[in-house]
Amino acid sequence: MGCNCTKEKLVINSRAFYVHKRLGEGGFSVVDLVEEGATGKLFACKRIMCHSKSDEKFALHELEFYRRFTHPNLIMLEDSAMVSHGGDVCEVLLILPFYRRGMLQEALDKLKEAGQHYNQAQLIRIFKATCEGVRELHNAKPTPIAHRDIKPHNIMFGDDDMPILMDFGSMAPARLEVKGRSEAIALQDTAGEKCSMLFRAPELFHVESHCVINEKIDIWSLGCTLFNMAYLYSPFEPIYIKGDSIHLAVIGRNFKFPEGSEYSPSINELISSMLVVEPMERPTIEWVIDRLNNMTIEMENRV
Repeated sequence: MGCNCTKEKLVINSRAFYVHKRLGEGGFSVVDLVEEGATGKLFACKRIMCHSKSDEKFALHELEFYRRFTHPNLIMLEDSAMVSHGGDVCEVLLILPFYRRGMLQEALDKLKEAGQHYNQAQLIRIFKATCEGVRELHNAKPTPIAHRDIKPHNIMFGDDDMPILMDFGSMAPARLEVKGRSEAIALQDTAGEKCSMLFRAPELFHVESHCVINEKIDIWSLGCTLFNMAYLYSPFEPIYIKGDSIHLAVIGRNFKFPEGSEYSPSINELISSMLVVEPMERPTIEWVIDRLNNMTIEMENRV
């Protein structure tokens, strides 16, 4: 990609990487496109700037999640380092794959612009593979993990067109017992910062003082994601555009399926089964994958 002599250089475990451009910015980090000097291979470098020991703890916590999982539908860590900038200030660097095919949200935007949509076979293939990655998290030993921010922006496409769930910054142990109002407020504030509003489960909008939060929050987000994949907008987006309360819409399950869908009724039935306000009544990820498998068999039998 040309001369690297004027580019910012990052050294991670004796490997030199040169920064080419900024790919994205979030509230807590930035992502740069970097080239490894020795190989010329491109990577994405997530840079988490920490201004306190508390920030550092959260960044290293995220790093551990990247190190923990190896699955074709979960983003995999290439390398990492922590760079001190003096005092309590440091930067955690995560070298991650660079996906040239971009994110699912970009693909959905192109479909919408062209007046097209995924056919049912494509829809099921992409969504099922995403669910396979989520199953790996929910079945993790010794502690199940919840992603907590599943949405089309956090699903990338590999070179083989395989969907890959990314951004582990919102991850946490799936099953959390909330004991008291202060813990409830803390979790609610964290959800407000790290869990996208249009895909956030009802129990995270108003956390009860004594409750258990579990992996069913991801099932709700998956329901919103499948709706978004099918109809090219999230189920509560019309409420958001009008400026009305997303919280009230979510707890009231105030969404509508578009009329005249070309998908079989089983798609809307699956979405409805996941978008249930009471967490205990939502299905497990195993059930969702089984249903997707059955839908695939049904399509094949109709051919």
